Amino acid sequence: MLFKIENLTHEYSDGTLALNDVTVAFNRAERIALLGANGSGKTTLLNHLNGILKPTHGRIFFDDNPLQYDAKSLLALRRRVGFVFQDPNDQLFAPTVKQDVAFGPLNLGYTSEHVKMLVDEALTTVGMLEYVDKPPHFLSGGQKKRVALAGVLAMQPEVIIMDEPTSSLDPIVTSDILHLLLRLNKENGLTLLLATHDVDIVPLFADKLYILNKGEIVSEGSPKKSFSNAELIRKVNLRSPRIAHLFEVLKKEDNLSIVDEFPLTISEARREILRLIDEAVREAKKNV
Repeated sequence: MLFKIENLTHEYSDGTLALNDVTVAFNRAERIALLGANGSGKTTLLNHLNGILKPTHGRIFFDDNPLQYDAKSLLALRRRVGFVFQDPNDQLFAPTVKQDVAFGPLNLGYTSEHVKMLVDEALTTVGMLEYVDKPPHFLSGGQKKRVALAGVLAMQPEVIIMDEPTSSLDPIVTSDILHLLLRLNKENGLTLLLATHDVDIVPLFADKLYILNKGEIVSEGSPKKSFSNAELIRKVNLRSPRIAHLFEVLKKEDNLSIVDEFPLTISEARREILRLIDEAVREAKKNV
């Protein structure tokens, strides 16, 4: 268990209750998606995990230790738990890409040689080394996302938290970012937490899904299990992934013998279609 959250409640200064008595735990090396409509509380929950926000009530434990909110403790926490903001312009501020990515390691007191190694390694990982001397404001949205991620990777964290990492990106860049995150999880054992309202990317990324609604967790489990509850998905103002919705329609409207847990990806859909074809062929042979 990496994070343990006990009875977390957060009320903003205007009286908005963003989180209401949330209790949940996240395990090391998991790929976790927090899914919910706008205003469901997912970003507020993420902001508690590296001390950006402090609970109104409740406690948060990281690696079995309760979070402390003094400057020294927060620096140590953020060294281990990196955060990639939804808008990279909120994160990138230095004159060049190199200086931006170097900011965190320099604040840890590393030598210039070690900082350069970390910067080059992080930019290579995200495919942005050739832009090392370029001003961030000249980059595209997808390139800025990569540089923001590189700035977090240069700190060598154990956890990367991402708020809507694929928002405003075209499909190719979205695919590239997701593949990069999956590689970091597989090769480096990084724990990944992602907040999104894009239901179609969840099956491609997450092995654990938490659905939030009005500040409460209303569902947790695998994406396949969660998205099979079509009634709940609609109740919380979401929709099923396109592929799952197609198979739901085929089952209800066309009476096909679809499995109870609908396919979520192209590969899963292909297997289910082939199974249905094989089933139909065998049934036809029986009737000959």
